[in-house]
This record gives sequence, structure tokens and C-alpha cells, in this order.
Amino acid sequence: MASYILKRLLLMIPTLFGVLLLTFAIVQFVPGGPVEQMVAQLQGRDSGGERASVAGAGYRGRQGVDAERIKEIKTLYGFDKPLQERFVQMLGRFARFDLGNSFYQHKDVWQLIKEKLPVSASLGLWTFFISYLIAVPLGVAKAVRAGTRFDFVTTLVVLVGYAIPGFVLGVALLVVFGGQLQLFPLRGLTSANWETLSWGGRITDYLWHITLPVISMVLGSFAVTAVLTKNSFLEEIRKQYVMTARAKGLSERQVLWKHVFRNALIPIITGFPAAFIGAFFTGSLLIETLFSLDGLGLLSYESVIRRDYPVVLGTLYFFTLIGLVTKLISDLCYVWVDPRVKFD
Repeated sequence: MASYILKRLLLMIPTLFGVLLLTFAIVQFVPGGPVEQMVAQLQGRDSGGERASVAGAGYRGRQGVDAERIKEIKTLYGFDKPLQERFVQMLGRFARFDLGNSFYQHKDVWQLIKEKLPVSASLGLWTFFISYLIAVPLGVAKAVRAGTRFDFVTTLVVLVGYAIPGFVLGVALLVVFGGQLQLFPLRGLTSANWETLSWGGRITDYLWHITLPVISMVLGSFAVTAVLTKNSFLEEIRKQYVMTARAKGLSERQVLWKHVFRNALIPIITGFPAAFIGAFFTGSLLIETLFSLDGLGLLSYESVIRRDYPVVLGTLYFFTLIGLVTKLISDLCYVWVDPRVKFD
């Protein structure tokens, strides 16, 4: 076990290196970088100055930005150094868990992640817990009643829910419950007067705001878990040890919950750590944008659009590292839950 864990940890290094190298190489050739954007702003500022001043009074906007100013801008953003030197410096900073500073928000990337994390974690955790609380019991019930009308109807409902994109459902919920009926707020995670409310009022206000976004994310997220639970239970119910337990005179309840339940939930439990940790760091861009929630999904999107490379590469490094560690934990859960599994 120790050798396996060590191998997996060592394999994370080339994986991280490859991801960062590929992303770093791509962003260098994407047009409209921070230098180009700054030059465009200076040119636009000069052009505006021409209209407000006397013609020919020292205007240089149409002549472009002089080479010395461009050199200063490149030095400001660190683009005056060769590509390989910048990449090595970035790796050195990331090895010390220094993610750098945003070009445009003038904040440390760690600080930006901490600021946006509560919103995405709030959405993710509610979606995670509600999905599992619905999906696992529903999957068990479908397995016990396989082939019945209940199984057919619930399968149809699950597939329809899975087929509807979350942002489409979100738009419908906003129009009906937020616009026409005005039962829920249209934007934000809390009200403007949240700080002045009592603790009970704050909880109620928070739940009032989070309801529609969570419904939009839950409807499609529990479908896979429900179907997986059903199939796992059906596979275990048909095995020989279940027939033996029934032949011994055990009740169906004892057979289901004492014998089948543990073995059937192995695929669900092993994926539990990844889903739980992912709930903290998986931002939903469309849902956050639709409901005006300032989370990690919106941060990542705006960073790519604005070519904020420190935020793009820093968050990519952090989330990739989290994903690799979570995958290792999920694989180890196979051994902890089922001793028959041997990595040797």
C-alpha cells in the first residue's frame, strides 16, 4: 500500500508539469493578451484626448504607443523575459504554493480563491448532499421494485431531469418564481440588509436566495447516482449469497440492509470523496452568471476573457492538484471498503 501511494504521488509531478506546460504554451499564442489590452487602452485614451483638445496640440494617438512605453508595459507584466525563463519562474513559485497576483484585480490569487470559494462551496455542498439524499434511497427503491410501474415512472422522471440543462431550468425558475410570482429573489446569495438581520433572519434569507440555484443544479446531478445505485443493487440481489440468506429464513429487510446494502454501495462510497471535495471547488459558470453569484466559475471565465494569466494558471494548478489528490483518495477507498481489492 505504501509503495502504491508513493508511486501515485510521484506520478502527480509529471502530470502537473504536463498540464501547466500545455496551458502555458497555449496562452502565449492567444491574441489580445494583457500587453495588447493595455496598449489599446492607451490608444483609446489618446484618441479621446484629441477630440477634447485643439487639433495638432501634441496628439500622438493615431501614431500608436511609442516603443519605450510598450517596453515598460512588457516589464510591468513580466513579458520582457524569454518564455522558458518565465515558465521556470512560474514553476518555482508554484512549488512554494505562491500563485502570483492578478493583473487586473491587483490581488493575490489565493485571496481571490478565498473570496469566491464560499459561494461555489455553498452551491456545491447543498447540491451534493441533496443529490445523495435523493439518489441513494431512490436507487434502492427502484432496484427492489425493478420492472414495476414505479420503476418505469421514476426512470422517466430521472431521464427527463437529466436531459434538461441546468441553466435552462434556471431561466424557467427565474421567470416563473422570481419574475411572475415574485416568490424568490432574482440575484445574489444574500439581501442587501443581511448584516442587520438576526441569526434566524440571516439563515432564512440565505435559504431564500439559495433555493432556485440549488434546484437548477440538483435536478440533473442525482440521475447518474440513482441509476448507479439501482444497477449495483440489482447485481448484488442476483448473487448466490443473497439466495442463501433467503433460504436461511431471513426477512427481505434483513437480506437487503444487512447483506446487500454494504456490497452494493461500494461504487457509490468510493466516489464519495471525489464528489464531496469537488463540491467545494466546482464552480458552475452558467448558474453563477444566471443568478449573479460571484463564485469560482465566474472568476475562471472572467480570467480567461480578460487574459488574466496569473489567475488562469494559478487556479488551474490548484484545482488540478486537488483533483489528483482526490482521485488517489477515491482509489484508496476501494481497499478500505472492499478488502478483496489488492493494488498488487
